Amino acid sequence: MPQLPDVPLGGLYGDAIMDHYRNPRRRSPLPDADVESHELNPFCGDEITLRIKLDSEGRVESVSSVSQGCSIIQASASMMAELMAGQTLALLKDRSRKFRSMMRGDSLSEDDLKELADLPALRVVRRYPVRIKCALLPWLALEEGIEKAASSSDVVRPKQ
Repeated sequence: MPQLPDVPLGGLYGDAIMDHYRNPRRRSPLPDADVESHELNPFCGDEITLRIKLDSEGRVESVSSVSQGCSIIQASASMMAELMAGQTLALLKDRSRKFRSMMRGDSLSEDDLKELADLPALRVVRRYPVRIKCALLPWLALEEGIEKAASSSDVVRPKQ
């Protein structure tokens, strides 16, 4: 894994993580969701419920991401939920792949990093391997939701 610059958690990256932790985005209830998924890490108690409402074109119209646990899962869930608005599930699957690659330490292009909005702040978590699962749990919920949407006849399909 490439060596990371020595970025203190209280610095620029830490500020973004703490902002999303203290002020989580898109936590409002979403009772009419087209897709719902739930993930739990029984070892640490991190938990997330993700609900997605799609528009008639198959784009994310609204999202609710409610997480409990450490600051890392809550920040990752908030950042992911912000990124989801207006996107197709196919594009989100690609962004999930890029986020996972980034968390493994793979190099991403500047364009790929820009696509991830605030999420590159979570690269600092790679210094604490046991915490990487905390950052990835919301993405696991998203991937599960995408799989459910792909196999469900009740989910909105884009117009052909």
